[in-house]
Formats: sequence, C-alpha cells, structure tokens
Amino acid sequence: MADETKLNAFMEKMLGDLGGAFSVALVRIGDRLGLYRALRDHGPLTIEGLAEATAIAPRYAREWLSQQAASGYLAYHPADRTFELPPEQAMVFAEPDSPVYLQGAFDLAAAMVENQAPVEAAFRSGGGVGWGDQAQCLFCAVGRFFRPAYHNQLLSSWLPSLDGVTARLEGGAKVADIGCGHGFSTIMMAKAYPASHFSGFDFHEGSIEQACRHAAEHGVVGNTEFAVAGADDFPGRDYELVTFFDCLHDMGDPVGAAAHVRQALRPDGTWMVVEPQAGDRLQDNLGPIGRMSYAGSTMVCVPTSLAQPVGLALGAQAGFGRLREVIGAGGFGRVRKAAETPFNMVIEAKP
Repeated sequence: MADETKLNAFMEKMLGDLGGAFSVALVRIGDRLGLYRALRDHGPLTIEGLAEATAIAPRYAREWLSQQAASGYLAYHPADRTFELPPEQAMVFAEPDSPVYLQGAFDLAAAMVENQAPVEAAFRSGGGVGWGDQAQCLFCAVGRFFRPAYHNQLLSSWLPSLDGVTARLEGGAKVADIGCGHGFSTIMMAKAYPASHFSGFDFHEGSIEQACRHAAEHGVVGNTEFAVAGADDFPGRDYELVTFFDCLHDMGDPVGAAAHVRQALRPDGTWMVVEPQAGDRLQDNLGPIGRMSYAGSTMVCVPTSLAQPVGLALGAQAGFGRLREVIGAGGFGRVRKAAETPFNMVIEAKP
C-alpha cells in the first residue's frame, strides 16, 4: 500500500517537473520575441509596458508574464503591478555570454521532443537515428547549448590546463578541431591565436556551411578553414593540437577515431577531449546534471552512434575511466584529466 507522505512528496516533485516541461515553449517564445531582453533593458514593466516595448498583444503579454512569475522566472510587484527580470535570472535568460545562459538548453529540450518518433522506433529495432535525420533545429540548439561553456572556459582555463599548448598556439601551431559543428570552438581559438591555423571538420554538411558563414562574420577566414570529414578520415598530418568538443561519445567508432588522431598528430602533439562531466558508476550520476545528460544521451547521443559503423554508443555519461580505455585503445599512452567543471571534463591525451 502506498505511503501517503511519500506519495505527496513525489507528487510535489512531479508538479515541479511538469511545470518546467510546460514552460519550455513559453521560455522559447520569450527569447524569440525579445521579451526577456526588454525586461532586462527597461527594468520592471507593466503588462502594457512590455506589450508596447516588444510590439506584442497585451492579452498574450499578461498570460506570459503571469506564467513566468508563477514559475519564479520573473519577480512580480503587486503594489505597481510590474514584472521584473532579476539580475540572476537575466544571466540565465538574457545574457548569451553568461556562464549560466540556458536558452540553448530549452531549444535542445524542444528538439528532443521533436525527435521522439524516430528514437521511439529505434527502441524497438535497436538501430540508430543519423545525425542528419534528427530534429531540424537540433544542430543550432546543440551549438547554442555548448557555446557559453566554450566562451567562458575554453581560453581562460581549458587550453591553459594542457601542458605547453598555449605557448605553441601563441607561436603558431597547426590545429584540427574535429566535430566542430557550427564552428564556435574553432573560431574562438582562431581569434585568440591569430598566428596559428585552425581546420574545422564535421561529418554534417549543413553544420560546415554554417561554420564557414560564422568564420566570415568573425573575420577569421585568414587562419581557419572548414571541411566535411569524419573523425576517422579527416585530412592532414603533423597537427600539434587536435580537439574534440563534446563529440567523442557520439561517434560510432571512437577507438577508430582515436587511432586516426594518433596518426594525424606530431609525436609531441596533444589531443584535447572535452566530454560531459560524469562519474564512472551510475550511482555517481544520479543528480540534476546526470538526469539531463542521460536524457540527451537517450534521445540524441546513443541513436547517433548506433547509426554509424561499429556503433559503440558510449553515451553522454561514459565517465573518465571508460573514456580513458577508449583513448588508450587508440594508441595513446598518457591520458589524464586536465581540468573539470560541474558540467565538463577536459582530458589531455599524448602518444
């Protein structure tokens, strides 16, 4: 027989979860229509004030603002009937360079819902769902989701955590960024180290097209190039640095990818692998971050890997121990965890 106290506590948790799920579309509307930015820029606004500032219908403004206040995303001031975006919430909803900006996560949540039908079919067949066959907005969502971490960590702490790498980049190094997606990581490094040359490779043609556009927009076409290629066949030799950002676990044959990186590196080169933070045991990952990572892994990462040859399907919570085994099997003798955050681990691998 159910324990009523435990049932009530679980129902409270479920209501919180459902409230968050119901908020996904509303948060994305707030982002797309500039509602959060207006509240950030103008300060507390009435319903009519927000409607006027953003050219939306007042009746919709009223309902949206009410839901956001009920969610704790906005503060409501009954005395003058205004709604405010506090600075802490602004960092999450309205500051793209903030380390805790999460609009990309809401886009990713929507993409996973769109992905349900093909992934559900794969549950029965045991097959995969190719990266190019998944939700249409997935590629933009993934790039937007990871960009804040790259913006705040890549140059300031991740690259400096590697042995001697920043000095090489300053002097002029040959770098390959594998699984570069829309090129955010490649372009950040290229802007910071103009003496080095960066080649971004991804097996998704649409992402490479976007990366080329971003390189032109950011003025780094002189020391970057982008091309369609896989992790196990990207061109070039004698790279001083090869980088994999949040992609090794998505690959069908990560051991084969590791072996190819080993061949492409100079004997004294470095492979930097950035992966989601995870413990080596399931019980280490049973928390808020693990919950999100396992969801993304089920709906995106595992189906992507299973759609490729070998289909090892490491998953987004493989843990350092398993990743070290894979990297070592590819021919790397020295593998260490160089840095970590609550969300990421940075692995340095050397031949």
